[in-house]
This record gives sequence, structure tokens and C-alpha cells, in this order.
Amino acid sequence: MVARDRGLESCASEKGGSATGPSPVDRARNGSKHHLLVDATGIPLAWTLTGGNRNDITQLVPLVERIPPVRGKVGRPRRRPDRVTADRAYDHRPQRRELRRRGITPEIARRKREHGSGLGRYRWVIERTFAWLHQFKRLLVRFDRRADIHEAFLALGCCIVCYRRLKNAAL
Repeated sequence: MVARDRGLESCASEKGGSATGPSPVDRARNGSKHHLLVDATGIPLAWTLTGGNRNDITQLVPLVERIPPVRGKVGRPRRRPDRVTADRAYDHRPQRRELRRRGITPEIARRKREHGSGLGRYRWVIERTFAWLHQFKRLLVRFDRRADIHEAFLALGCCIVCYRRLKNAAL
């Protein structure tokens, strides 16, 4: 890493770039993870980019904090959801406590239990959004060494998914 005006930037000799890490499922090749928080229809509300070796648990509360105000009904815009549905990678007692403290009901599959929690009937929405995002090859395969460039393309992809979803809903 090299110190520059805007903080730390990856240098040309850094293999893989910043915000990468060895993936536990892909023979320890460097990679990145996309973390998304979507609404009930699959519109992305918040996203982050981390290295492939980062634990998913660390991104739950920052994703909830990144939700922008959503306008709708008359009054103050909503800043938090009623409930959060997540897979078992996000199951951890302190995160559940933090969500409850914020008035959010956590619906997270329990770790070290049999599959079949019934959350799959809600989880398909986020999986579909990931499929829409990964239609863009630039997001499916990371070619950029700098994390800020890849995160900018992730934001652009989320905007395109949101636009297409809203355009199709209006028809």
C-alpha cells in the first residue's frame, strides 16, 4: 500500500489489489465479496465490498447503517427496516442484540443447525438481485486492482438494477 492524498491506494506491485483476500472456497485465490441489503422486491438499498477472507458477520451492522432515508408516506423518511432476513453466515449473538436494540427484528438462520429453517422463501429475493448484478462481467470477475474503482462499478450496477426494476414495475 502506498500513502497518497486520498489515503492508502494500491501500488502497481500489489498482487490482487486492495479489498481482496484468499477465498476459502476457491483454492485460496484472492477475491472479493459483495455484501448487499435489499428491500422486499430486490431493489438494492446498501452495499459494501470486502476481501474474500473477511467474515460476513462484520458487515451486518455497517450495511444497516448505510441505508439511506426512504421517502414514501407523509412524515419523516424511514431509516431502518422492520426486519432483516439473512443467511446463517450473519448469525452471531452481538449482531442480533444490536439489531434488536435498533428496533429491527432479526430473521437469521441459526448456525450449526439442520437446514430447512424456511427462510429460503424470502432469501430468493437477494439471490435474484445477486444474479442481476453478476450479469455484468465487470462485477462477476474482478479485474480492477483498486477497491474504490470496483466499488464504483458495484454502485453503478446497483443503480442499473434499481432502474430496471422500477421501469419494469411501471409497465
